[in-house]
Amino acid sequence: MTATRRLFTPQELAVDPVDAAKLLLGSVLEADTPDGPVGVRLVEVEAYRGGDDPASHCYRGRTARNDVMFGPPGFLYVYFVYGMHYCANIVCLTDGVPGAVLMRAGEVVTGLDIARKLRPSARSDAEMAKGPARLTSTLLLTREDNGANLLSPDSPVRLLAGDPVPVESIHAGPRVGVATAMDRPWRFWIDSPAVSAYRRAKRR
Repeated sequence: MTATRRLFTPQELAVDPVDAAKLLLGSVLEADTPDGPVGVRLVEVEAYRGGDDPASHCYRGRTARNDVMFGPPGFLYVYFVYGMHYCANIVCLTDGVPGAVLMRAGEVVTGLDIARKLRPSARSDAEMAKGPARLTSTLLLTREDNGANLLSPDSPVRLLAGDPVPVESIHAGPRVGVATAMDRPWRFWIDSPAVSAYRRAKRR
């Protein structure tokens, strides 16, 4: 674990996903790979609630797939999408109440040389983790990492606090690729070349 950064606490993440999303900007998700740790500083995230959010995986209740999203906070929720990509979320809110923050994009701040080997198709360092599928590829995250405790120093995937991001530096807009509740401004990002492009989905 990176010595100069501290782990988040469960109390910090036991908040509404919208608040957690803004809190997580600037934090670092660090994962162990066969060649050493790779860390990504989060620059773009999206908030998802439960029963009042039709775009959430938990909107229709608890299932084997979304079980981790019901808490406790600080765990990793990984799912497979489009039959080819993994997306990773940080669980928030209190135990039993579903909510999570999707990690959309980040900047590689630890193990850049390792990340370049893992993502040889990236045309630049800024593209390494530009988008949720690229972010998980850069950190080698798969469904096997679902349920990992990001707040444990012994975990192979860890969530490290970064320098607080000033409120005035945070941008907000609609979430990407959701066909319901698509106008909620629950995507948050900070200025960075690693922020992914906005693509509006077709409304259901």
